[in-house]
Amino acid sequence: MRPSLILSVTLAAVAQAAVVPQAAAASGLKWLGVSESVAEFGTALPGTWGVDFYFPSTTTIDTLISEGYNIFRIPFMLERMALGSITAQLDSGYLNNLTSVVTHITGKGKFAVLDAHNYGRYNGAVITDTAAFGTFWANLATQFKSNANVIFDINNEYHDMDQTLVLNLNQAAIAAIRGTGATSQYIFAEGNSWTGAWTWNTTNDNLKGLEDPNNKLVYEMHQYLNSDGSGSSGDCVSATVGVDRVVGATNWLRANGKLGVLGEFAGGPNSQCLSAVTGLLDHLQANSDVWQGALWWAAGPWWPASTYSSFEPPSGTAYQYYDSLLKKYVPA
Repeated sequence: MRPSLILSVTLAAVAQAAVVPQAAAASGLKWLGVSESVAEFGTALPGTWGVDFYFPSTTTIDTLISEGYNIFRIPFMLERMALGSITAQLDSGYLNNLTSVVTHITGKGKFAVLDAHNYGRYNGAVITDTAAFGTFWANLATQFKSNANVIFDINNEYHDMDQTLVLNLNQAAIAAIRGTGATSQYIFAEGNSWTGAWTWNTTNDNLKGLEDPNNKLVYEMHQYLNSDGSGSSGDCVSATVGVDRVVGATNWLRANGKLGVLGEFAGGPNSQCLSAVTGLLDHLQANSDVWQGALWWAAGPWWPASTYSSFEPPSGTAYQYYDSLLKKYVPA
């Protein structure tokens, strides 16, 4: 989700197709869940807990776990985790709050995704120092290297960046994570152009060159269904737009022997979006030899219930409208 909508949610909270050949044995999605968005809110640094940002509610996470959801993506802000410099020692307070949520999720046998929600930037500037970026990820991975149910999401939605730099930042993070001894965890790598599935096979083709010595690399793509693909509105341009916008990525994953996850998606509470989201999930499930799962954007205690994509139980608009649909796709 592009930052403009996150900013508007923050302010409100504080104030208040081509046919794809299917594999012979697509057995269902490995993961289905939601992003738990709130720790990355606000712009103040380091910011004040409960004023500028918060952490996800384990009570509502438990509600979703009880319904079968098994993966929760937790966005955090690099500048709060590593104050003053991307290579700085991790901030103990922010890290401890994150760890508490992660431990709660993984202690129930579910997956927690650590999402550096920074758009390829630190303090507003494009990250160009791959060694420093690797140092950050080594520092964070060290904290979680014994927890196999943690997933490292290298960076959220790179955009307007040199394509080779995106490749090199991802590769530096992979090497740094594995170098700590964190070898049992999945790593999610995102791409340029907001990591959009609809442009992946043309924009991010070079990322097929990423190497993970432990073969647990998953390519994370995002896809919204409104006219510009930003997710800034709950409109869906057609009843088939979900499939239409991911089919090229499906082909790319299969042609290159890669695995993918749809790390963000959403649609508004209307019949056209319902058809589009259903078609999208049907497509992912039918092609689960390459698509590992999907995560709705977003839940979180500061998302106003009226926001079209709010999946926060019990009153979030999307939770009330889409929960019964999404539960059909949870892993058996």
